[in-house]
This record gives sequence, structure tokens and C-alpha cells, in this order.
Amino acid sequence: MYTFATRFLQLILFLMNGRMKTVNKEKLPQNDPFIVVCTHKSWIDVVCLGIALYPTPIHFMAKKELFNKIFIKKLLKKLNAFPVDRSNPGPSVLKIPLQLLKKKQVVGIFPSGTRSSEEKALKNGAIHIASRASVPIIPAVYVGPHTIRDLLGRKKRSIIFGDAIHVPKMTKDKETVTEATNEVISKVFEELKSNI
Repeated sequence: MYTFATRFLQLILFLMNGRMKTVNKEKLPQNDPFIVVCTHKSWIDVVCLGIALYPTPIHFMAKKELFNKIFIKKLLKKLNAFPVDRSNPGPSVLKIPLQLLKKKQVVGIFPSGTRSSEEKALKNGAIHIASRASVPIIPAVYVGPHTIRDLLGRKKRSIIFGDAIHVPKMTKDKETVTEATNEVISKVFEELKSNI
């Protein structure tokens, strides 16, 4: 289902908007698990990240409210999404992504485009998961349309990947490690955007 949906949406977006540009894909780890943290404002950037990483599947962290309806819940699960309580994250938030990474899968987290407190919580979550799983964080920036109107307006789409960020094991001062890594991720996002 994931492969079919990715290829189908890739075709639809191509017909609407032309080919998407993917920059620095060679920076991605080969045959190893990682967490990709991408800027996020609409469903289009989520789809475009999936297309950019294809054929590698992404397991998306999505807010639990999206899973309230049975049909949507089943669809999202088939598309590799898993629910998380983003407004009140607890220890259970780590369980699913850690299991996926242990199976050498890729986990996608989208912190931007939300309330600042929620954005910080999601970034911190990515950092803690990366530390626990001993996997790198790959920052990614989406540039392009966020609405159907803009897609039809032929505004070009790009996904730009940054260098891998390796998070040390949090043995003592977890807060310092988290804040320092959070700052690095934010700086990388800004640098990637400025180089477009």
C-alpha cells in the first residue's frame, strides 16, 4: 500500500506541478536506520518527503487526533503512520519509534508549523529517540507550494537534506545535550533555507 500510494502521489504531483528537485540525497545513511526531521506546514511536505526518500519507506509520527475515525486510522496505518499524543508526550512516545529503528526502519518527525511549545517537544523527542537508539538525525527542509492552488501555479518543489547529526548518549546532563542538539537542528534548518 505504501509503495503504491507513494508512486501514485508522485505521478499526480508531477502532472500538477512538474518534477520535484531532491538535493543532497547522497547524505542519507545507506542500509542503516535514521530519524528524518523535516519542516512541516501542510500535507504536501509530508508527501514530498516520502517521494524524496523513495524507495526507502518512512514511518511517520502523526498526531493521535488523526486516528479517531476508523477508516482514516486504517489508511494511516497502511501508509506507515503511527499515533502520538503531541500535546502530552510521555515515555510511551519512545516505544514505537525505538522498535522501528531497531528493525532498521526510518522514522519521520515533523516539528515545524506547530505551536512553539509543541515544536520544541517534538524536536526534543527526536533527540531523545536518536540518543537511545544510537542513530543519526537527518535534517530536511521542504521548499515549495503548500496549497493546491500553489501547486497548480507551478511553484517548484524541493526537498533538501542536511548532514547527519549524531546525538551522544545522555548519561548525565540530558537537558544540556538536548538543548545543544536542538540548537544545531534549528541552525541547520536555517542554513538549508538560506542556500536555496
